[in-house]
Amino acid sequence: MSHFVRPRNLAEPALRLVAFHHAGGSAASYFPLTRHMPADWDVLLLDLPGRGKRHAQPALEDMDEIVAAATEDVLPWADGAPLALFGHSLGAIVAFETARALEARRAGPGWVGVSGRGAPGHEVLTRLPDHGSSDAELMARLRDMGGMPAQLDAVPEFRDRFLRVVRSDLRAVAEYRPDAHRPPLAAPLTAFGAVDDSWAPIASMAPWARQTRGRFTERVYSGGHFHFLGSSREAFTADLVDEIRTAALPMSTVPSSPVHTPS
Repeated sequence: MSHFVRPRNLAEPALRLVAFHHAGGSAASYFPLTRHMPADWDVLLLDLPGRGKRHAQPALEDMDEIVAAATEDVLPWADGAPLALFGHSLGAIVAFETARALEARRAGPGWVGVSGRGAPGHEVLTRLPDHGSSDAELMARLRDMGGMPAQLDAVPEFRDRFLRVVRSDLRAVAEYRPDAHRPPLAAPLTAFGAVDDSWAPIASMAPWARQTRGRFTERVYSGGHFHFLGSSREAFTADLVDEIRTAALPMSTVPSSPVHTPS
């Protein structure tokens, strides 16, 4: 069974974009963004273990295991159309490390996008919620940051399951210790940050430039950690598409203007 949500099932897409969700999130987090992406792009929204299509599986608590699973999911899609990887927060780590694993197999992507996560060695871990906090404390921290599932408290069983998944995700993030001396990616990389994001302060985003040998771009927005889930969704997606087109697609295939699917 596929672990991806695919809003469009395209046999010969111009590009494949794989998106990795945030801690506690699922593939559904990105579904609204896909409505503003080019109609000839195959967008693959991955559910990590413990949620969505993989709700029956236990959530993983080790980043190496998460990346290994994600790499095996993505690898079959790395042959053919240009490939791009994007992730937000926890997903930024997964996108970055999966890109490294794919490059090691000579199947690297043409572009990597990281959002809402400071560069390795520049993370602000003390501002992350503590996976060992009480339920009330953890919920309060998550509500402050936004991006919470609607009506979470209406179904206690769902709330409890959500918190178990969040704790597993946060433990994986907290214990993530990449080798500071590894060579940088070959793929171009774009870092997306927001001025009021206390989880990933703007100063922690620019050092992503040292993680690539290719083109590096930084895009900065107003708002907090989940700025792109609100009214700025369409503008953010347009920037995302522009970055991917510039880095990952041959110039002959780049349309003169964005193509949006119906809302």
